[in-house]
Amino acid sequence: MLAALASFAGQAAVVYKWTDSEGVVHFSDQPVPGAQKIYTGASNTAVSGPTGQNAGSPADTEKKSGALDYAEFSITSPSPEQTFFGDDPINASLALSPGLKAGQIVTWHLNGTEVGGQGAATAITLPHLDRGTYSIGATVTDPATGESRSTNEVTFYVRQPSELSPQHHSP
Repeated sequence: MLAALASFAGQAAVVYKWTDSEGVVHFSDQPVPGAQKIYTGASNTAVSGPTGQNAGSPADTEKKSGALDYAEFSITSPSPEQTFFGDDPINASLALSPGLKAGQIVTWHLNGTEVGGQGAATAITLPHLDRGTYSIGATVTDPATGESRSTNEVTFYVRQPSELSPQHHSP
């Protein structure tokens, strides 16, 4: 039974991503014309391309596949399931090998919402985060080919000291 479960976990899932006319980003397991098809799997990577009318043939996909080929492509900070205490800023980093090529864009997502804008930053600092569970991921896009590649999200936790904690005793 464990072998069957492990083989199921290793299979790729397909998610479709698109932006509506109001600029809202949507994700679905159902295809939508013009949506990016994102393949996710057990590894820490996912690759996407356009679907519907914008989709190319498999031969077109093979021609573009070199633009975002990385030997290393993952979130290295924060670590999965890492816990942060207090109000200190949290640094997030993306490991890419080889590095970004000219014109490629990195977009960071915190709990599914874009943070920090788009640019060539492979690291960002998240200022004060309230107590809670967070997930962060990054997407690299090559505007020249329209290809994008996303990391799997890394989950981390922020805990705030309790007012009842011994560190908060009044003088």
